Amino acid sequence: MNVSEAVATRRSVRQFRPDAVPLDMLQDILTKAQRAPSGGNTQPWHVIVLTGEPLADLTAKIKAKAASEPMGAGMEYDIYPKGLEGRYEEQRRLVGKRMFDALGLAREDGAGRIAQMAKNWDSFGAPVQIFTYCRTYMGPPQWSDMGMWLQTVMLLLREAGLDSCPQEIWAMYGSYMRELLGIGDEFIFFTGMAVGYRDPDAPINNFAVPRVDLSEAIDFRGF
Repeated sequence: MNVSEAVATRRSVRQFRPDAVPLDMLQDILTKAQRAPSGGNTQPWHVIVLTGEPLADLTAKIKAKAASEPMGAGMEYDIYPKGLEGRYEEQRRLVGKRMFDALGLAREDGAGRIAQMAKNWDSFGAPVQIFTYCRTYMGPPQWSDMGMWLQTVMLLLREAGLDSCPQEIWAMYGSYMRELLGIGDEFIFFTGMAVGYRDPDAPINNFAVPRVDLSEAIDFRGF
């Protein structure tokens, strides 16, 4: 698979097969991902990878937390900026609508939609979770570096026949996630990312994800 194919076939997978992901495969992918760019070569990302019993234990605890405090607790940053509007908010709403439409969940089916969102805590059935965090004093450039590292990982996963779903929803319980993962107060929790093999027949993995036209995002000058 070349880079263009990896980019074209990568998507946020929300239903995985239970097949285990070999440790040596993950080690190879993450070793390669260390070549991701970062300003001044700071490499600000810190990562914890869970599977098996450690992941099952964390899953049970975060599900209990979400049941008692469903609106989140201990968030350390805003997942979406306050006042999100225009095409940015429209794009966010459109992809959500297409996802729920693919599942046959009507707008008025609040219980069904909540149940679907709750599958985040089970990593959508993926056997592996990658949790990313950094020092609290890191700023927007270093957060951008973490994003470039995550994108590098996602494309390398596709090359290896694997899939992923980046899940900032875990940040709804940021301070609790740090507690569960044994991460000190000098760090801030960023995101989780489910990793595994996609279920190719699941409707939620097959709806079209729209992207804006190049003219809405890119301004070419001097050509």
